Amino acid sequence: MDNFLYSLNATLPIFLMIIVGKVLQKLNIIDHHFTKIADKYVFVVALPALVFKDLTENDIRSNFNGGYVLFCFLVTLVVILAIWGLTSLFMKNQSEQGAFIQVSYRSSAAILGLAFIDNMFDGVGMAPLMIIGAVPLFNIFAVIILTLKGDNGGRKPDLKTTLIQVIKNPILLSILVSLPFAFFHWHFPAFMNKAIAGIANTATPLALISIGATFEGYQAIKKIKPTIIASFIKLVLLAGLFLPLAIHIGYRDQELMAILIMLGSPATVSCYIMAKNTGNDAVLTSSVIVLTTLLSAVTLTGWIYVLHSMGFL
Repeated sequence: MDNFLYSLNATLPIFLMIIVGKVLQKLNIIDHHFTKIADKYVFVVALPALVFKDLTENDIRSNFNGGYVLFCFLVTLVVILAIWGLTSLFMKNQSEQGAFIQVSYRSSAAILGLAFIDNMFDGVGMAPLMIIGAVPLFNIFAVIILTLKGDNGGRKPDLKTTLIQVIKNPILLSILVSLPFAFFHWHFPAFMNKAIAGIANTATPLALISIGATFEGYQAIKKIKPTIIASFIKLVLLAGLFLPLAIHIGYRDQELMAILIMLGSPATVSCYIMAKNTGNDAVLTSSVIVLTTLLSAVTLTGWIYVLHSMGFL
């Protein structure tokens, strides 16, 4: 029951922020121009600041485990390539493919995951190492897939264009900048850290308000089938396939919990920002974010209950 209540406390504020966004839009307090500027700000400034803050707040060097990072890396790579291949093979609507692939694999590891693990274990444990293993791949492949699948004015992006988009991705750049600070335990002066934290704290609220303001229920209903399939993959299928492998290898407690977050947490809000900024299906993306966030209170609690009952957490 405690885990369920915590899940609700973690997910219900997200829905309230989405509702606030829709209310503000209906009251003409914010409009399309606001959401466009907000999306760009979150993508270029706030999300990179959030990633930097999350990675540099933890002493990664003293807890570094190369085997664990490699496991998270390889599982993430297999998941992404499998979903990409199967989606390209079986999904007929090509305009939805990029968004579907991204929301099916890309978890809220940094935004929701660290808070969830810290609440359960009174410390984030191996979560920063999971982020090092998984989040760079989340972002690199998101840029590649969304660039290849997005609306590029009818032009197919070449290899050079795709590589440039990957290199210029603000979130990926923030990870590369963060790693030396996290590994060597470098710190900015306190006033700079406080400013970075303040900017980072604007990422999720602004993104959620933008989702709410632009969310169209009628359009979302028309995409209910891919929304349900992607949500099932994100919350149930991936964890069901790879948690037994992690348990077999010997991962327990915080290590296993971080892997659960990597595989089975809801689609991250940044999926919407990236989809919208690359000409992909923002409606499908926002629908999956909303549904996975809603259902994750039940599915994450269910996974935790099963793993705890079996003595793995």
